[in-house]
Amino acid sequence: MTRLKSTKTLPHNMMRTLSILLGIVSLSSAFYLPGLAPVTYCKQKSENCQTGAKIFVNRLNSVETIVPYEYHSFDFCTTDEEHSPVENLGQVVFGERIRPSPYNATYMKDVKCQVACTRSYQPNQKDSLAKLKFLKKGVSLNYQHHWIVDNMPLTWCYDVEQNEKYCSRGFPIGCYVTKDGKRKDACVTDPRFNEKDSYYLFNHVDITITYHSGEGEEWGDKNNLGGRIVSAKIVPKSVKTTDLSVDGCQVKPTDPALFLMRDINKPLNFNYSYSLKWKQDNTIKWSSRWDYILESMPHTNIQWFSIMNSLVIVLFLSGMVAMIMLRTLHKDIARYNQMDNSEDAQEEFGWKLVHGDVFRPPRKGMMLAVLNGSGLQVFFMVLITLVFASLGFLSPANRGALMTCAMVLYVCLGTPAGYVSARIYKMFGGEKWKSNVIITALFCPGIVFGVFFLMNLILWAKGSSAAIPFSTLIALLALWFGISVPLVFVGAYFGYKKRAIEHPVRTNQIPRQIPDQSFYTQPLPGIVMGGVLPFGCIFIQLFFILNSIWSQQTYYMFGFLFLVFVILLVTCSEATILLCYFHLCAEDYHWWWRSFLTSGFTGVYLFAYCIHYFVSKLEIHDTASTMLYFGYTFIMVFAFFLTTETRPPSQWGQENGTQYGLHRDATLHKELKLCVATQQSLNYVWLHIEKICMILFRKGSII
Repeated sequence: MTRLKSTKTLPHNMMRTLSILLGIVSLSSAFYLPGLAPVTYCKQKSENCQTGAKIFVNRLNSVETIVPYEYHSFDFCTTDEEHSPVENLGQVVFGERIRPSPYNATYMKDVKCQVACTRSYQPNQKDSLAKLKFLKKGVSLNYQHHWIVDNMPLTWCYDVEQNEKYCSRGFPIGCYVTKDGKRKDACVTDPRFNEKDSYYLFNHVDITITYHSGEGEEWGDKNNLGGRIVSAKIVPKSVKTTDLSVDGCQVKPTDPALFLMRDINKPLNFNYSYSLKWKQDNTIKWSSRWDYILESMPHTNIQWFSIMNSLVIVLFLSGMVAMIMLRTLHKDIARYNQMDNSEDAQEEFGWKLVHGDVFRPPRKGMMLAVLNGSGLQVFFMVLITLVFASLGFLSPANRGALMTCAMVLYVCLGTPAGYVSARIYKMFGGEKWKSNVIITALFCPGIVFGVFFLMNLILWAKGSSAAIPFSTLIALLALWFGISVPLVFVGAYFGYKKRAIEHPVRTNQIPRQIPDQSFYTQPLPGIVMGGVLPFGCIFIQLFFILNSIWSQQTYYMFGFLFLVFVILLVTCSEATILLCYFHLCAEDYHWWWRSFLTSGFTGVYLFAYCIHYFVSKLEIHDTASTMLYFGYTFIMVFAFFLTTETRPPSQWGQENGTQYGLHRDATLHKELKLCVATQQSLNYVWLHIEKICMILFRKGSII
């Protein structure tokens, strides 16, 4: 009857689930994320149409330094910044400062050689010389403009190797020719840039805005036909003439370029100007308007190679785990099947000899519990953030959303951190529960905040836009102490309230002497070897992530990243299971910290790769940028270490030691069969290690 009842209710449950999914899909078809809805532009303003597309300017940055500056820090054309867009928390932390600009774009109205402003520098004025010096410094360091229209970056597209075109989200403020006549960066694009020790300034831009016409579209206004912007491209030019006529901005090969000498002895005057052209292209849909930027990204095809490389490693490790857990333990089962009396069964060897010491509490158990609790907090923050990013909620168009989501999730996940830390510490027999809760709430976040504050002091001293305002620091502290810390205390309260986790075997009073270990079973070599394979799964993906952070490239392949993250978890689990098994077979029962550090050592390889990237890919030479790079890298590596070393134990939420259906008088034969069945389901690292230990070293029976 039970089977018949469940069979009848199955279609009903399936239909109900299907109806819910269809409802979600129907709602999502008419849903847009805040700030990402399409905007229609018309010649005449109406309720659903706008006539002007505002051009905003963002902070300027460079690949040769990590110190960004606001747009108005340089002596460019500015306007009233009172109505600047409000940045979210992620944008403020990343140093984005979006401001309005004097460059105007009216729908279907072309502009030719429009002067935005005029700048004049006098050789006998200190303020004027200081502004000019800072401008030349920006040119020499190849600082990049970042302009925005309709939430789209104005891209500078140029030809690269193999006749391919690359579209950069920014364009340089100029270029520098060294004293030796070497043309750096954008100077190679124009033969006119050939004066030695000269700073060439791009003071004119040609803007082309492509739109998709509303003719024949559902969203098109019948009475006021409009369009939607699908691309925005810009071409920077250097124009020396001050002629305000239409032909004054037409650059010819024989026209001189505007260059700034190292020292000026006469007044310097020039214009900042722009030309704007609207272009119709109905082949590009608004929903795919980012494609031309993303498709020009280099090395995108190597993503599949990265995934295949990671899958091969996982298959290799899975085979190793299956071979050891099934083949080796199968021999033990066969051996004990041939034993005729119980006296022979008492002749234990290998990992069976340490069953009375395997659950002995480790040294510094409180710190182990704290790191596990904090690591679980970071783990779920990363997991949930990647899920949202893979679903498209945290796209590159939604600026700052990724960092905002991660920070809010971290703050709200304080309860699991306190609960896990309390449960593990109570399992170790710890009594200083107050110290455990306080350290869990303050230790790891305090390290990150301390390093972040030191980096912020450097940015403050440099006058950078990436320096977090004091009010934002107060807000971050309020989130930490006002939300995260109380949630940690709440989680710890429920964790200590539950009964302590009981071990399946009693720990001996006298510790067993550990025999001499071979080289590969010693702690340090085992930990070092444990991080190699997990790092091999992610190192290709790391190249794209570091490029997006330090080389101003767009990272959008969050689906790949989520898949690599899952592969990383499986690889860390299997690598730690293998090494823990080898150590237990060598009669070494100090597995707590070793299993903790085995997968966590992947963070050390990550740090080594970041050093390699700094030396081989970046052109950073100044001390401040070097300190900033390694400071932020330390925060990233520390978070990665906490993520990879953390595994949710199987006993959280269990109140006794019989969760596996085991009892006190099991025969070793049945015990090994149960171990084989259990090990076939690979889960998180700590889950498997504790299952192995609790099953292998129990001496109960199955009733």
